[in-house]
Amino acid sequence: MAIDVTVNISALTTQGKSYRICRRCIMDTSDPDIVFDERGVCSHCHRYEQMLSVESYVKKRQSGALDEIVRVIKQAGKNKRYDCIIGVSGGVDSTYTAYLVKKLGLRPLAVHLDNGWDSELAVSNIEKVLKNLDIDLYTYVLDWDEFKDLQLAFLKSSTPDSEIPTDHAILAVLYKVAAEEHVRYIINGHNMATEGGGVAAWSQGHGDWRYIESVHAQFGVRPIKSFVHYGILSFIYYSIIRGIRWIPLLDYLDYDKVEALDVLENELGWRYYGGKHYESIYTRFYQGFILPTKFGFNKKRLHLASLIWSGQMSRETALEEMDKVDYPVELQEQDKQYVIKKLGISAEEFGQIMQMPPKSFWDYPSYKRILGKSRLLMQVYHSLKRS
Repeated sequence: MAIDVTVNISALTTQGKSYRICRRCIMDTSDPDIVFDERGVCSHCHRYEQMLSVESYVKKRQSGALDEIVRVIKQAGKNKRYDCIIGVSGGVDSTYTAYLVKKLGLRPLAVHLDNGWDSELAVSNIEKVLKNLDIDLYTYVLDWDEFKDLQLAFLKSSTPDSEIPTDHAILAVLYKVAAEEHVRYIINGHNMATEGGGVAAWSQGHGDWRYIESVHAQFGVRPIKSFVHYGILSFIYYSIIRGIRWIPLLDYLDYDKVEALDVLENELGWRYYGGKHYESIYTRFYQGFILPTKFGFNKKRLHLASLIWSGQMSRETALEEMDKVDYPVELQEQDKQYVIKKLGISAEEFGQIMQMPPKSFWDYPSYKRILGKSRLLMQVYHSLKRS
C-alpha cells in the first residue's frame, strides 16, 4: 500500500528549530535535517515514495522476478555445498528470511556474528529455528578484548554510531564466508517494508572502515589485529572480482511483519524480544537508553514510520506505540549495570561519557570526507554503505 504523496520534493522547505512532527507519518524534528512541505508532509515520506519508483526496486516487484532470482541462485550454486549465504541475528527479518530461503528450495549456510552481546533468548531462537529448518550454522566469534576496546572507543567518541562496529563486522563476515565457500549470493533481511528509511544524523558510516579506524586511533588503547573488516579495495575484490551479490529477498514479495511474526512463533517456536533489534543486550540498551537520553532521538520512531509508509500500520496506531513503555526502567537499570560491568568501566566513567557533548560522523576522518569531490569514488562509497 503506497502513501499518496502528490507534492514534488522540490516543494519542500527548511523549517526552524521548534518542534514539529509530520502529518502523514511520525517522523519529527529529532532528525535535524528533516524538512516539510506546505501540507506538513516530511522529506522522509517523499523519499520513500521516490525509492518505490527506482527501477531496481520496481523490477523486484514484477511478476516472475522472485522465481527468476531463485533460478539464478540455484544455477550459480550447482555442485556446491551451499548456493547462498544468509546472515542470522535471531531477529524477525533475518529469521523470516531464513524461513523463506528454505521454503524456496535454496541451500543456505547461515552465518551469525557473535560479538559477545547475544541474549540467551537470541541464542535459543537461532538454534531452534535453524534446527527446525535444517540449515547449517557458522558462528564467527569476535575477539572480545579487541571488540570491547572498539566499542568503548565509539562511546568515547560521543557520536550516535556505536553500533557501527558490529554492523560493519557482520557485513565483512558475510563477504568473507561467501568468498571462502565460493558462493556468489548473500541473501539479507533488509527490506523496504520495515526498514524503508534512514536518518544520516542518527547513524552513518557502516561501510566506512576509515571512519572506524580513525575513531579507534583516537580513543582506543589496544591495537586491532583480528577484527574482521573491509574497505574500498576489499569491496572491489568481493563485488567485482569474486562477483558476490546481495539479494534483499523480502523486497521481492509483499512482506508483512505481523504475518511473519505469526509464522515464526507458530511454525518455528521463535519467541519475540519486545522490540526491533532487542535480541542484543547492548543494542537494546543503546537504542532504548543511550540514544534517547544523550542524543534526543528514538529509533523506534523510524521503525514505526517504515510500517506506516508500507501501509502496515496507521499513524494513530504508531503514535500509540510510541507512548507504550517497551523498555521498563527496571530492565534499563539491569542492562546498564550489565553493560558497564562487561565493558570494564565504572558507573562514574559511564556517567562522564553520557555527559560529553554529542559529536557526529563529520567530526572524524572518513572515506566520505576525502572522496566527496569525486562522483565515481562517491558511488563506490555509497555501494559500501548499502552493502
